[in-house]
Amino acid sequence: MEIPDPSSRALSFDTAAARYAASRPSYPPALFDAVEELAGRPLTGARVADVGAGTGLATARLKARGARVVAVEPGEGMAAEFRRALPDVPLVRGDGNELPLASGAFDFLLYAQAWHWTDPARSVPEALRVLCPGGALALWWNDVDTSVPWIAEQDDRIRRFFGADAIPAHPADVRGLPTGLGLAERRVPWSRRVSLGTHLANLGSHSAFLVLGEDGSRAFLSEERERLTGLFPGGTVEERYVVGLSVAIR
Repeated sequence: MEIPDPSSRALSFDTAAARYAASRPSYPPALFDAVEELAGRPLTGARVADVGAGTGLATARLKARGARVVAVEPGEGMAAEFRRALPDVPLVRGDGNELPLASGAFDFLLYAQAWHWTDPARSVPEALRVLCPGGALALWWNDVDTSVPWIAEQDDRIRRFFGADAIPAHPADVRGLPTGLGLAERRVPWSRRVSLGTHLANLGSHSAFLVLGEDGSRAFLSEERERLTGLFPGGTVEERYVVGLSVAIR
């Protein structure tokens, strides 16, 4: 199955911003504890830029920790959803390849599931420019926990549906993690319980499904509903994740 280029996939979220906000998993408190530990400084009172902020899932958690957050988001639809959810948080339009931010102005530069949409040849120098001395670049992704049998089986079905070339076997293959910055890494397991409908909406909000459109995705998601209804007759699904966190100090 042919999948459109990365730029098309990155902007595909604008077509489903409300669904994204309602169904996508957020992040556990332990993740932000790990960010502070690896960065060697607290989020409370820190100047933080959340790049590729989307609908504000990470921004909301950062704000709750007492951080002074500025959000950066390229997509019009996602930015509109962000403003509805967090009207008091400053939001600027832009992306990690050319940050619309002042040099040396931030203690933390964070990418919550967004770094892989950047070109590291451009985004790494931009990150170093924007961070103050001793500031931290933090990148993280919510990965499904494939040690859980039903999740591994679903993940395999998704990869077979789209093809090996479209979705690499290992998430790190597409992340372009910066080199030469002395990254410290941490894995943070967590889970959430959601309705079957929310689980399927979450799947459908991923870029590979969005670029196919509803017609292209309908058959796969309908078959998943049938499979999972038998597995979770009560209609509640426990999604398990492992957040992969990487932190570098400027």
